[in-house]
Amino acid sequence: MPKTIEQINEKIARKAVRVVRADQMTEIVRDLGPDQAAEQVDVVTTGTFGAMCSSGAWLNFGHADPPIKMTRVWLNDVELYAGAAAVDAYLGATQATRRLGRDYGGAHVLEDLVSGKEVVLRAVSYGTDCYPRKRILTRVTLDDLNTALLANPRNGYQRYGAAANSSVRPIRTYMGTLSPKLGNVTYSGAGSLSPLSNDPEYRTIGLGTRIFLGGAEGYVTGPGTQHNPKGRMGTLAVQGDLKRMSAEFLRAASFPGYGFTLYIGLGIPIPILDADLARRTAVSDAEIPATVYDYGVASNNRPVLLETNYAELKSGRVTIDGRAVPSSPLSSFVLAQRVADELKRRIEKGAFTLTAPVERLPLAASVKPLAVRQVENSEGRAIDNASGSGVSGLRRDGNRCIHCGHCLTLCPEGVFSRAEDWTISAEPGLCSFCSLCVAACPLKALSLSGA
Repeated sequence: MPKTIEQINEKIARKAVRVVRADQMTEIVRDLGPDQAAEQVDVVTTGTFGAMCSSGAWLNFGHADPPIKMTRVWLNDVELYAGAAAVDAYLGATQATRRLGRDYGGAHVLEDLVSGKEVVLRAVSYGTDCYPRKRILTRVTLDDLNTALLANPRNGYQRYGAAANSSVRPIRTYMGTLSPKLGNVTYSGAGSLSPLSNDPEYRTIGLGTRIFLGGAEGYVTGPGTQHNPKGRMGTLAVQGDLKRMSAEFLRAASFPGYGFTLYIGLGIPIPILDADLARRTAVSDAEIPATVYDYGVASNNRPVLLETNYAELKSGRVTIDGRAVPSSPLSSFVLAQRVADELKRRIEKGAFTLTAPVERLPLAASVKPLAVRQVENSEGRAIDNASGSGVSGLRRDGNRCIHCGHCLTLCPEGVFSRAEDWTISAEPGLCSFCSLCVAACPLKALSLSGA
């Protein structure tokens, strides 16, 4: 007989609920069948613990006296987005510090805050009559903030493409370091424990679903960016109170040659309302498809090397063109199980109840690539997309620049940086057109166009 979420919550309140982990449901359904399994099991807990680059937090610092309208904000030298309000800013997990040689980014700031550490807050402003202060420098902890809302636009992929490298050199990617000549395969996701793999038609997961996020309660706020159910690659937008999270389930990480990311524990309870949900939560690793792509080809349409499944990936070896290639996960199965177990424990204690989605995730959404169209400059000349030639702003003549670094000490916006080999690089997008560097460059290698 079908159950309702209300009936399951009543069982939770009475501590009479039967909860099992998703990877254990396969055997239960095989032994009992979906109908009887649905009678005996009330909730299946899922979990994943992987790199979720699309993560970050909205922070509210409160007003100093005199107040400031923060136009640029840094925490431990990592810049936040400050274009929302006077003392609200968004810290992205992948944002890097501009301090030379420091392996530290937004994800590390988030972990430091959750761990109870102090971080240095620096902010500047142009000053207004109502916000006269122009600078502030202080130390803050998570407790000092009025609001710290983890707000992630794309987490919990239903499944994820695996990666290999056919080129003759090692490459460093968001899928880790890939050895040349198909030397290894890397993959992400928790397979049969992954939340969306256990509810592929999103019957119980949608807007308003209560979830386990970073050690605290959180909520699904809608489909994630790049939500692609047609390719069995659904994603989730999620949020939760950073102040209630735990460093056990939130870890900063960096991939060499690529950048920073945040590992987050994400778990979703699946209410077993009927036999169909019992059957779907019995999905095995062998039933979850996975595609191995060739990251040695620099294209949005990477060649497919192998169609496989999570059981083969998790075996530690796959076969590509008759060759045995070692495979390894980027996600943590140990911590994914811990997420699902902790969620199970909280439900059984009566500390975590279930919610029905206000709106289900869309099943017909699709993802399309960016259409790159020709753009002209103010003189009507086409801009070269590859080189950026013709773009208004800072321009550097590579033939003239001798990498002396004089521009480093003058630029107020941090446009220039120096590598360990003493070469100077520039990020023209940060330029505020003050022209200090242009006037001072001894080789006249810098110029401004369209300012």
